[in-house]
Amino acid sequence: MHHLIAPITVFVILALIRGYRSRSTGPSAPKSPARKAPYRVPESFDATAYGLPPRAALDPTRVGPPSPARARAAQAVADAAWGGDWRSAADHLAAAAGDWDEHWSRFELLRAVAREDDAWLTAWRAADPNSCDAAALEADLMVHRAWAIRGGGYANEVPPEKMAEFRALLPAAIEAARRAALLDAANPAPWVVMVTAARGAQIKPDGFRPLWEGLVARAPHHYEGHWQGMQYWCAKWFGTNGQMMRFAEAAMDAAPPRSPLAGLYLHALSELESRDSGLPTGAAATARLEAVARALSEVPAEDPRLPGLRHLLAHYLGRAGLHAAALEQFRLIGRWCGAQVWADRGDPAEAFHAARAEAVEKSGARPLPPEQQWREKNPDAAFHR
Repeated sequence: MHHLIAPITVFVILALIRGYRSRSTGPSAPKSPARKAPYRVPESFDATAYGLPPRAALDPTRVGPPSPARARAAQAVADAAWGGDWRSAADHLAAAAGDWDEHWSRFELLRAVAREDDAWLTAWRAADPNSCDAAALEADLMVHRAWAIRGGGYANEVPPEKMAEFRALLPAAIEAARRAALLDAANPAPWVVMVTAARGAQIKPDGFRPLWEGLVARAPHHYEGHWQGMQYWCAKWFGTNGQMMRFAEAAMDAAPPRSPLAGLYLHALSELESRDSGLPTGAAATARLEAVARALSEVPAEDPRLPGLRHLLAHYLGRAGLHAAALEQFRLIGRWCGAQVWADRGDPAEAFHAARAEAVEKSGARPLPPEQQWREKNPDAAFHR
């Protein structure tokens, strides 16, 4: 049977994005009521004069521009797997060994493929029982299936029989990931699975720390691993706002050049905002946001996490009154406005448009020279450094 992963699904999976929306394994934080953008856009506002696409050109279906080559590669791997060729999936993962962030992006793609039809994964496990990647993928699927059984509500809303199944499956998934880790001492994927499962399995901090140490010993700057670790230390799980922020700041400070890991700080701010907790203020908070902007300016443009992080950065720069820096991010973002940070405020295109207009007005920006203004003939263009 032929399957088709729609391009938007592929890029939601691959974004690390995972950047732009809270897509953790586990229940979501309670949502605040949708907030309309408080800024009213003047009728005279001409976005194109400031290097921004007009309101009519905004696209709320995506966070950033599509990557046809990446989509074609993902579809080819999916079609091969569904056709019974597990070796293509194995080779796709193996080719990224050592680049553990890219390896995880491919791992997530294969998870999505297996959730539609996992016969190829069963065949892979049978043919190559010593494959760490296949064993880790099987354990990861167990984690996600456990949460699918439980659902995203509060514990008292879950039927007892589903909660019992959930509580049995998660420890089994962690044990499967432990066995997978023995197959390849260098591969961090099983450790990411364990760190991810730790919250739902109710593993206390003394039990979590060895899992975390096992992960960072293999991949010290693993983006997804750090995102999951930040979730563990947030107030709705086993930490506090302070512990979460210190975790995010430490990850940011240790991030190597060209890494998107500094963006973890933005996700921590988003977690605070989702819980109606106060955002950091003052000179240190301003300096921290400016440092995030500098770090993200070094991230390769093709990194799939970058567009989502730019949306968060533009939002929090604006919240901090750094309107000129926010405007710079809006120019880099271009016409793509499908990030959760705008959808949470009502119509994403309208909220995005209002935030851009506010950045222009409050930064005191002047219209750009004609050759730098937005042009309809190149609607996908964004300003680059």
